[in-house]
Amino acid sequence: MATVSLVDRSRLRDPAYQGFLLLRTVFAVAPILFGLDKFANLLVDWPTYLAPWIDGIVPGSAQTAMYIVGVIEIAAGILVAVAPRIGGYVVAVWLAGIIINLLTVPGFYDIALRDFGLLVGALALARLAEAEHQKHPAH
Repeated sequence: MATVSLVDRSRLRDPAYQGFLLLRTVFAVAPILFGLDKFANLLVDWPTYLAPWIDGIVPGSAQTAMYIVGVIEIAAGILVAVAPRIGGYVVAVWLAGIIINLLTVPGFYDIALRDFGLLVGALALARLAEAEHQKHPAH
């Protein structure tokens, strides 16, 4: 009896497809986890990363802003999981905003540089997702 596979096993041996799967998985899971932590502050006290000028613009407290950020990050992670061609670009734009925020807060330049690397990875995901879609439009 034949079995139906969601992924052709030969594709799993393709290095480009492996890279796509790795990036898609990480850029789906990480934003969801970081977004959830905006509500718990277990990893870090997230409001300390919010630039004072942004805190002055958004209504409510810095923690309230982090709740909003958390919802956006969870949504971005879900978008990457279901539509990586779009989600990769959305995450890249989101990371650009985070980088701008971090560059305006002294002491967070190293994190801004790390996030720039993530931004490039998100763009690579979007491009690999486009290539994957062109090769296999039904997936």
